[in-house]
Formats: sequence, C-alpha cells, structure tokens
Amino acid sequence: MSRFEFTIHATDGKARLGTIAMQRGDIRTPAFMPVGTAATVKAMKPQDVRAAGADIILGNTYHLMLRPGAERVARLGGLHKFMHWDRPILTDSGGYQVMSLSDLTTRSEEGVAFKSHLDGTRHMLSPERSIEIQRLLGSSITMAFDELVPTTSTREVQAAAMERSMRWAKRSRDAFFAAEEHAEHNAIFGIQQGALDEGLRKYSADALLDVGFDGYAVGGLAVGEGQEAMFGVLDYAPGQLDASKPRYLMGVGKPDDIVGAVERGIDMFDCVLPTRSGRTGQAFTRTGPINIRNAKFAEDQGPLDPACPCPVCGTWSRAYLHHLVRAGEILGAMLMTEHNIWFYQVLMQDLREAIGEGRLTEFANGFRASYYSTKG
Repeated sequence: MSRFEFTIHATDGKARLGTIAMQRGDIRTPAFMPVGTAATVKAMKPQDVRAAGADIILGNTYHLMLRPGAERVARLGGLHKFMHWDRPILTDSGGYQVMSLSDLTTRSEEGVAFKSHLDGTRHMLSPERSIEIQRLLGSSITMAFDELVPTTSTREVQAAAMERSMRWAKRSRDAFFAAEEHAEHNAIFGIQQGALDEGLRKYSADALLDVGFDGYAVGGLAVGEGQEAMFGVLDYAPGQLDASKPRYLMGVGKPDDIVGAVERGIDMFDCVLPTRSGRTGQAFTRTGPINIRNAKFAEDQGPLDPACPCPVCGTWSRAYLHHLVRAGEILGAMLMTEHNIWFYQVLMQDLREAIGEGRLTEFANGFRASYYSTKG
C-alpha cells in the first residue's frame, strides 16, 4: 500500500468525512488524537486508548528528546514498540514547547537554542534536528519545525516569524525525504502560521503549497485568542490549503471548539484537555463539563454521563468518583481520564456519522444546545 492516502467519502457544508490510509492503520476523520506527551497518554494503558476508539495518538518531540532521549528510543526499537502502540503516531515538532517551556531561548535562522526545563542543559533544535528526532522516534506523521509567536505580537513580528517558518518548512521537508527509508513508509505535514491576519495566512499557505506536504496544519491558534477569534480565522484558513489533503488544527480543544472547527473544514485535532481535566476532577458530559469534586456529587449514585457508553459510566457512580478524586486516589485520575477519552472519541464518531448522513448542522446545533445547558 502507499505510505499515505487521504480519501474524502462525503461532505456536508465545509465538513469532510474521510479516511487516512497509512501502513500502520487507517485513521478515520474527523479524528481526535489523544496526547501521549512522554510516550504515554497519562493514566491510560495503550489498549484502553484504542478501545475508546482512537486511531492515532500524538507524541511530543521536545519532551522525548530530553527524556529518555530520541537516540535511546531508537535503540529500543522506536516509539511504537517502546510504548506498545502499533497504530499511527503523529509527533509535533517541538517548536511550541521550546517557546513556552524553555528558559533563555535564542532564535536564529539556524534554529532555536534553549535551556532544558528539566536540568538546565543547553540544546539546539533546528529543522533538521527536529526531523531527525522524529525519525529516530519512528513517527508516522512528522511535523515541520516552525516558530510560534503570540497572537498579540506586532504584525511585523508575526510576519517575520511566519516567513522564517516557511523557510524552515522547506528545510524540514528536505530533511524528511533525505532519510529515504523512513520517508518511504511515513508522512510529513506543513504548518500554516500568520496569527489572526488573513493576508499572512494566505502568504503562509501559498508557501507551504509550493513546497508540498502530505497534509497541512493550521498552527498558532488556541493560544489565548478566544473561540470567536479562532473561528474567525477558521472561516478562511482551511480554504487557503489544499482541499485534497487533511487539515489539522493543532492544540484544539474543548468539545464545542471541535464541533465548530469540523463545521469549518478541519479533519484532525489534538489536545491535552481530556487527560489533564480528568486528573483534576473535571468530566466532560453531553450537558457540559462537571467538577466531580463538588459536594453535590457526594451521594449521587448516577453515572458521570447517562448518555456515555464508556466502561466508567457503566460501572461506577458519581459518588464513588467524587470520593476517589477528593481522596487523591490514583484510580480517580485513571477513571476520570478514561471517561473523558471515551467522550471525545464518541463525539468524533457522532460527527463522522452526522457528516455521512448530511445532518451535521442539526447535530452541531443540538450538541451546543445541550452542552451549554447546565454548569457542573
């Protein structure tokens, strides 16, 4: 089979129902990728992530290069074997984490020199090194290395960062295909930048299309600009990219963000929210998120979400989960996370079915009406 093939089965407005075929398995789109930052989706076993419906997960270049190290993962057989996940893995380029977590970063045309947030050691991450790390990890979908600046930066700063990111995109692609054995079986995506500026976004999209990638990410959003501003960009940005390739909205997001982005033509998502929220006692339900720590759940014998088919909702009560989370029990984090992963995957399946049946608008409006109906 080919290394990467995207088929669109149906459309409903701007939304697309599709399948990405890769050698490690098919990815049904729209897809949500649980985040496995450090070779683990926190509090979840790989087989349970798969059982929830995930076709692909995300790994993090920055964290894995620092610990345990990309070369060590390669010696141990690659990330798939290391964590026992045999389906596709997308790795981010490390650019966002370098900018947000590291101290004393120095940016240049070569790349970004930075100080590890773990032990203070100095490192250099360039497009070539980022691609090399992702190859050593055995990434199924490699992301081009880019430079991210806040959406509040001046237009000049945003333009300079976007233009540098486009030069880095070409270097990333060249480095990817230079490693022929890995490139023969895997894929690389480019990342559109340009903050909230339609003109910069168009320049970025055109530059990426000139280089040519297997898929395209809309980057630089979900960094504090708010849903209205994000949707404003998504009203035009996906249409600037190649309609025959997957479109990936990085770092998104809340369930209602995902529904709105699917309506605007996005095919792939990732976010730490379902796992991070699970560890802090927040559960996502069809009637909105709830904080299971609240006293009103102390004797509530109902499930987290009566509409949820997950093993947690079929077995344990809100009262028990309230107890576990309030007591700081590890099982509390595990069960809350499992429920949230299921919630996201069931939402994606519902979106896929709605697109396929031509009723996305009806589904999306009904979802929002229910999701915004109560506060937990």
